Amino acid sequence: MYSEVVKFVHNLYGTEDVVPLHVPCFNGNEKKYLNECIDSTYVSSVGKFVDRFEEMVAEYTGAKKAVVCVNGTNALHMAMMLVGVDRDDEVITQALTFVATCNAIHYIGAHPVFLDVDRDTLGLSPASVENWLVKNAELREGNCYNIHSGRRIKACVPMHTFGHPVHLDELIVVCQKYHIELVEDAAESLGSFYKGKHTGIFGKVGAVSFNGNKTITTGGGGMLLFQDEELGKFAKHLTTQAKVPHRWEFVHDHIGFNYRMPNINAALGCAQFENLNDFLANKRNTAERYRTFFSCYPNIEFFSEPKDCQSNYWLNAVLLKNKNAQQDFLQYTNDNGVMTRPLWELMSRLPMFSDAQCGDLTNSEWIADRLVNIPSSVIL
Repeated sequence: MYSEVVKFVHNLYGTEDVVPLHVPCFNGNEKKYLNECIDSTYVSSVGKFVDRFEEMVAEYTGAKKAVVCVNGTNALHMAMMLVGVDRDDEVITQALTFVATCNAIHYIGAHPVFLDVDRDTLGLSPASVENWLVKNAELREGNCYNIHSGRRIKACVPMHTFGHPVHLDELIVVCQKYHIELVEDAAESLGSFYKGKHTGIFGKVGAVSFNGNKTITTGGGGMLLFQDEELGKFAKHLTTQAKVPHRWEFVHDHIGFNYRMPNINAALGCAQFENLNDFLANKRNTAERYRTFFSCYPNIEFFSEPKDCQSNYWLNAVLLKNKNAQQDFLQYTNDNGVMTRPLWELMSRLPMFSDAQCGDLTNSEWIADRLVNIPSSVIL
């Protein structure tokens, strides 16, 4: 059976060589814009491509303001600071996520609380969040507090895993009920929509990534999305060292951060963005071909987008029957020229987060024992 999977993937990508998991596609104006950027000498954080890239993403996502960052982790760090997360606060997130989500929480000195995901989204479960809050939280003077640790629970950070949106409507209701700020980790979900609305603009702040393996890339890069335009302007100020605008004087009015994306990276992003719709259509076609193929194999389930969602299918995934089947699948495919990988190690199992509070993680553990990512690059 696994030999047929390998044969299908090699035929899908038209090669007998090793098929990588996900590589960028540069078939547009990338070289042209990079040359323009170099010729202008504006290769750092000032230049026309930085502003243009922000405007393109804001218009596409429906955000009222978009602010570029050096990478998605910086964007998450800044997002949580902007919603008021302070040292020793608690931040609810999912155990099934990439480590950057939790690293950003720790940069502030806050504490992650790991809760379960839904099997149909792979993302933070609203029911899990509400159940945990009912047992562990109380409202005092407009803030939510953990009745056991005594710490304030300030934010909730769901991650749209592999581009599949979480159940946002339900999660928003829970967060509002407990006066908790919603920050969307939309690192993987550029081009994904929940009930017709782009991910990353439901919470107070959203964070997107343009790492080299994302749907579009700037090499390294991220972006903050806002519906509050004034908050977005303040974010831009903080991410450029909080320098007060002046033609020659250097005055700063806050502790600032050197987080603004260089113009040379934004030039690459502008060229990539021009092909985003084609990339998304291509990836959906690939996902459909996978879905059709795996429908013939009852012991391998292709993971499809949740109801009422349009996913970008950044990384395609299959679910195997059990842990042994997962390991056999990984071994065979990687030994035979098809790069596959398991889910990230659950955050609750990592040594630096071993003391973090956790809810019931039944779904997260079930998925971690079965899920495998399969090649998902744009097919040329």
